This record gives sequence, C-alpha cells and structure tokens, in this order.
Amino acid sequence: MIKIIKTVSWLLILTHVIFSHTSFTAAASNNRINLTVNDTLVYLNIPERSKDAISGSEFVNQVTGLSIEDREKAVVKELFSGNVPSFARKLRPLKISRIINWKSYELIFYTVCDYMAIGSDEDYLYMPLTPSTAQYIADRLSCSLPTKKLVDIIYADAEIKLKPQPIPPSDKMTTVPVFKQHTDSIKQQIAQIGFDRSADNIIAGHKKDIIISNKIYSTDRNYDRVVIYGWHLSENNPIQPVYNGHNANYADYSHGVRLISKLAFINGDSVQVDAILKDPDLSVLLSDEGVISKPYYPESDIFTSLEVGYKSSHIDFQLKQNYPNPFNPSTIINYQLKRKSAVNLSIFNIMGEKVVTLVSEEQSAGDYSVEWNAPAFASGIYIYKLKAGFYEKSRKMILMR
Repeated sequence: MIKIIKTVSWLLILTHVIFSHTSFTAAASNNRINLTVNDTLVYLNIPERSKDAISGSEFVNQVTGLSIEDREKAVVKELFSGNVPSFARKLRPLKISRIINWKSYELIFYTVCDYMAIGSDEDYLYMPLTPSTAQYIADRLSCSLPTKKLVDIIYADAEIKLKPQPIPPSDKMTTVPVFKQHTDSIKQQIAQIGFDRSADNIIAGHKKDIIISNKIYSTDRNYDRVVIYGWHLSENNPIQPVYNGHNANYADYSHGVRLISKLAFINGDSVQVDAILKDPDLSVLLSDEGVISKPYYPESDIFTSLEVGYKSSHIDFQLKQNYPNPFNPSTIINYQLKRKSAVNLSIFNIMGEKVVTLVSEEQSAGDYSVEWNAPAFASGIYIYKLKAGFYEKSRKMILMR
C-alpha cells in the first residue's frame, strides 16, 4: 500500500501549482462525484501571459515549415514564458469514489480544463506534441498525462462536449497549417454554442489524448511509440481505441495534450498520482489496466541545452504575528505574497470554529495589512489562518478585555 502524505505536510511537497480554495459541492453519479464550476481551481505554475506575447496566428507563421524538433522547442519557449490561454492553465477537481477491499475511497484529482494551446483566449492554436515533449512539460509542471480511465471520466464530467472534427487523411496531417485548420473547426463549434472561453468549464470530445499506459513499453513493438485514445462521440464511445502503432516522433492534428496534476487527495490526505498507479490495490482508481509501473514516456534530450526562461520556484508567502498582541479590541495582521494567488484569511476560535473571514479573493504579489476589529467577541485565544494556493499557515493571538 502506498504511503499517503498527511495534508499538514503540503508545504513540504508542493512546489509547482497554485491552489484557489472554495468549498466542494458534489452529487454522486456512476462511482464519481461531479463538481460544479464554482469549486476549487488550480493553476499551472507558469507566468502570466504578457501583453506583448504573440498570438496563436503569429505563432503559426513562426513555426510553419520547421522541423518537429525546432517546432517543439518553440512551443516549450512560448509555454514557459506564459503565452498560454486561460483555459490551458486552469485545472478543475474531479472526484472518484470506490470501495476497495471493503474500504471506501474518495479520490480528488485535478485536470486542466482543456488541451494545451499557444496564444490568447481569442487567438490560439491547439498544439499537438510528441510524447517526449509532452512528458518534458508535464514533469516540469509537476503533472502527468492522463490514463484511458481518466480520459473517460473527464469526458463524462465535462460541461462542454464537442463533436470530433476529423480531417481527411493526408501527408499534411502532421503539419502546422492542418493544426490551424483543425483548431479553426473547433473554434467554430465553440462559437456556435456561444461558449465563453474565460469560463471555468471542462471541455472535451475534440481531441484524442496522449495517454499513460503499459502499452508505452509493451513488447508488441520494437520502437518507441506514442499511445493515443479518445475522441469521444458519446460516453464509452470513442473513435480511437487505445492504440500504440505510431512511433514516438508522430503527432498529427487530432492529438491533444491534457495535463493532470500529480498531486491528488485520497480521503483528504495528499498523495502522488504516480504512486497510485504503481499501487496494486489503489491503481484501479485511475487505471483500467491495473498497475502501471512506468507511468511516463521516455524523455527526449533535445531540451537539455535549451534555456526556456523558466525556473521552478517555491510558491510561498509570509504570515507575520499580529500587532498588537494581546489586543483590545483591534489588531493588525500583515502578510506577504510572493506571487499572485487566491487568498483566504480567516479567524477561528480555540475550538477550531470559524468566526469571521477577513479576506477571500485573488490577490497579486505584494505586502498586505488587514485589521480585525473585535468588540463583539469574547476574550480568549484566537487563531488566524492564511491560505494562499495550496499553502496555509496559522498563528495564535489573544483578545484581552
């Protein structure tokens, strides 16, 4: 059985995602619990998109005609500079509930709302990638690629289900102009339904997924390969069954890269997706294949000399002791954010009951001061807790009459 890391250790294990916290609301359905769009969001740890970033159309012009290697180097540079639309950086939680060996398990995992793209919300290009580049990106964002089972769950729970848009087979299927042609056909569908690209909905059905599978390393092929699956027409009805016939340098217009956070939660305790997939009992939560002992693709060495302008940084903040302390009837709480994050600052009594929320909003990096004026509260010890992303820290203070 895998070792589950208690949630009190979040600060020790999380370095690559930002967590926005709100309460869960859920309804059980087919061994899953579907979450509404107002639930928790997670953001990939990449910079905000700059105002002078190139558009998806401009990126098409830049990379058309390049070799696959040079094209994917360009993708990595744009991605880690933050040139990614909002829907390709936001992750939503989904829940899986199952009884294993007479014990109930509830697992929360986080999926990006849509497939990887370059550009803005208005002008973007869905970007098929070879599996080694997809793995490179996933590793540096503390993410994984999905399994077949996760692709099915994501499709079933997606609020927006698009129809697959096949393009007649040709030798141009792996070229950027056809990538753009397919992206444009998806945009037309989205426009027809009036979907707001800035919404927090999960969208699915418009791409095949590059998936994690035992077929990556199976002996039925004597070459490195990509494993694809999906392009659903409806639930349990994909156009593409699990397939590993293409070599690892193949990426056509129909392929998509959807990232899954490696961080998950089982019965409230944090755990890594890789560890679940390797566990003989719990792997059934995420895999139809049972244990996946190597839940990753071989990584290419084409990025070893590439400066992508990205350094993984610890997402952190400082919560200072309130002043004055003890206080009567008001006190000041100071804190510092190292980067933009969803913030919740709340006060709890000694019994752990929340008595007031002082801050509940997204805030930019900087220094903040918040006053708590407590004339209506009884003397005693109170705890103030700051949550910023996945991180939280608490301090005690004394109200003395």
